[in-house]
Amino acid sequence: MAGATRRGSFIAFEGGEACGKSTQSRLLAEALGALLTREPGGTVIGGRIRELVLSPDTIGLDPRAEALLMAADRAQHVAELVEPALRSGRHVVTDRFAGSSIAYQGHGRGLPVEEIRRISLWATAGVWPDLIVLLDVPAAEADRRLGDHRDRMEAEPAAFHAAVLDGFRAQADAEPDRWVVLDGTGTIEQVAAAVRTVVAERLQLPL
Repeated sequence: MAGATRRGSFIAFEGGEACGKSTQSRLLAEALGALLTREPGGTVIGGRIRELVLSPDTIGLDPRAEALLMAADRAQHVAELVEPALRSGRHVVTDRFAGSSIAYQGHGRGLPVEEIRRISLWATAGVWPDLIVLLDVPAAEADRRLGDHRDRMEAEPAAFHAAVLDGFRAQADAEPDRWVVLDGTGTIEQVAAAVRTVVAERLQLPL
């Protein structure tokens, strides 16, 4: 339709703890002039969910309850921020999206992966990233970067984080047209350059 606004591109960064997502999502958003957001906690309501889910003081949270809290955060996130920005023609870069629920609550907590995916699709009314950038960092390097002060998720045992990483890699293997895997062990500048290259190639965006 003549005069219609072209929909923005939606890019998500995924990966395990301390892989560099927050830094790289910020740098890409700055380069694109995009809306930068995150999960959980991209909205005021999401911020309250983030505090509950990540606080070390939260004890005994059932895995299904955790999954539903993440879906609630995602529903609010898309309705309040992501979809309006995309519809207006603005690009959106998010630090985590549904891939994290599939990896953490699905592969990590042992919940049915397809159920987690369906819940996320329902929560977002079908909104899904055009490109998902997985920053892959070996477990030993991630552990070194984290240090001693860890939130509830970061403090999970090594076996949990190994399952989460397997979950991310499985998703990337299953959807190579949507996912791209980048080595997250380089310098910030090296990783940022690789991100810009793949975003420009995959989405035809000037960078």
